[in-house]
Amino acid sequence: MQIIWLGHSGFRIEIEKAVLLIDPWLTGNPMFPMQRRAEAIRGATHILVTHGHGDHIGDSLAIAQELGIEIIGIYDLMGYLAGKGPVKTVGMNKGGTVDLNGAKVTLVNACHSSSADGVAVGSEGGFMIAGDGHTIYLSGDTDIMADMEWMGDYHKPDIGILSSGGHFTMDMKRAAYAARRYFKFKTVIPCHYRTFPLLAQNADELRAGLPGVEVIEPQVLQAIRI
Repeated sequence: MQIIWLGHSGFRIEIEKAVLLIDPWLTGNPMFPMQRRAEAIRGATHILVTHGHGDHIGDSLAIAQELGIEIIGIYDLMGYLAGKGPVKTVGMNKGGTVDLNGAKVTLVNACHSSSADGVAVGSEGGFMIAGDGHTIYLSGDTDIMADMEWMGDYHKPDIGILSSGGHFTMDMKRAAYAARRYFKFKTVIPCHYRTFPLLAQNADELRAGLPGVEVIEPQVLQAIRI
């Protein structure tokens, strides 16, 4: 398995026989080097979108049309994207699971908001991604929520990709608290940080709050192999 950060909340996850692009905001992302766009999207098989904000929909539509691949996410948001142009979408809802080339992807709850063009486009979510002997909890934009208790118990993720930059999501201390209380992660990767001065610029507080857990600060387009 390879997990590759695309900056902000964007990831490329190579798992089973799938290459998943998650919230691929490339154009206008100050963290992403656009000259490496082809490398970032090469061989992608599916796109996952957590919610409707522009820094998460990002380049999803353009990439899906260019590569002829599906965008997967909550039903209402997929309807919105399908109305923007010819694109393949798979609408689902929370609790639903899809098999993406052997990777089992479940849409789970988050606590945030979701809109595009000034209108609501379904609700926000996160993903549990199971494959290659691991389960990844990709939180999406969220605060701590009580649902994390059953999500951790039921799905038992060993890898957490947690939005933890603060202001719009959990900050590093809150993310560490959530990880300690509700999950038994072996590896935690922060995201939704460093993009703007308003957000946390390092994961020191996350690491300090999770003794015994490997906290990996990702670097853009550098593979984390698990």
